[in-house]
Amino acid sequence: MIGAYHMNPVIAVPMGDPNGIGPEIVLKALCLKRSFECASPYVAGDAGIIKKVKQSLGIKAELRVTRDLSSAEYSPGIINVRPVDGIDSNGLRIGEVQGLAGKVAFACIKAAAEDALCKKADAIATAPINKESLKAGGVNFIGHTEILASLANTFDPLTMFEVKGLRVFFLSRHVSLEEAIRLCTKERVLRYIKRCSEALRRLGVNGGTMAVAGLNPHCGEHGLFGYEEMESIEPAVLEAKACGYEVAGPIGADSVFSQALNGKYNSVLSLYHDQGHIATKTLDFERTISLTIGMPFLRTSVDHGTALDIAGKGIASEVSMVEAIALAGKYARAYNMASIANK
Repeated sequence: MIGAYHMNPVIAVPMGDPNGIGPEIVLKALCLKRSFECASPYVAGDAGIIKKVKQSLGIKAELRVTRDLSSAEYSPGIINVRPVDGIDSNGLRIGEVQGLAGKVAFACIKAAAEDALCKKADAIATAPINKESLKAGGVNFIGHTEILASLANTFDPLTMFEVKGLRVFFLSRHVSLEEAIRLCTKERVLRYIKRCSEALRRLGVNGGTMAVAGLNPHCGEHGLFGYEEMESIEPAVLEAKACGYEVAGPIGADSVFSQALNGKYNSVLSLYHDQGHIATKTLDFERTISLTIGMPFLRTSVDHGTALDIAGKGIASEVSMVEAIALAGKYARAYNMASIANK
């Protein structure tokens, strides 16, 4: 690759739902130096859509359409677009849920995944897509993780959030609170301690102790407020420690995230969706980035939606997109080296 940033990992950025803010925040992000400090990003998308958005925003960046990603110039203000075949953008309606938009978004994700699987890209950083548009377009996946896992033939990849050095894993995600409590078994907690520890190693995070959050107030106070800590969580932690894993817990959820942020722990295993989401997004909503770990390639993502209500108005913030690209660049090399070593 040519240019000042040619030594950085190449990051594929599918443009997201074209009716939402995805193309806008991708374009804005690729005009900023921060996106190129440790990454060489390009857009997997439709050049016509990108050009229209560029013109509507008054962005002066240069648009280059290329399939030769190995010799592209990666610099702030140069927008490299890897064209995605089979896209028909006629009839798209900005700001609306639409099956056509879902189809376009899926095609861009698929193209980025293909690039990553054949090593043309070192990682993927995804812009937001709309679940309703996917469904309307006949795309039978609920979101990015499920799409990419299927394309990569991977079962149950892990989700990790990172914001300002705080790393949070999730024992369960999109289930009811009742179901999340039911899933909090010794076997599952132990399995996730092991999986999350391995995920950290794949990211190049070595050393330090993982913390397991408590489920009940004050970790149940020895059965006063619940028994899950006594019956499931603590036994899992003790067994993991006996197996050589550096892990502590259960630790009260009202303090463990602050302790991890201040460096006492290298990560936290959150026991249900909102427990970890509230902690990270309260700390910094825009800079909370989701990582999908366990596939043949690393995927990072903004953790906000398509914002159809402000699409096309030029007011969407690109901060999360910039951070997703930067984090993909930060971890891509270690992740890929670990993937090779594990083969």
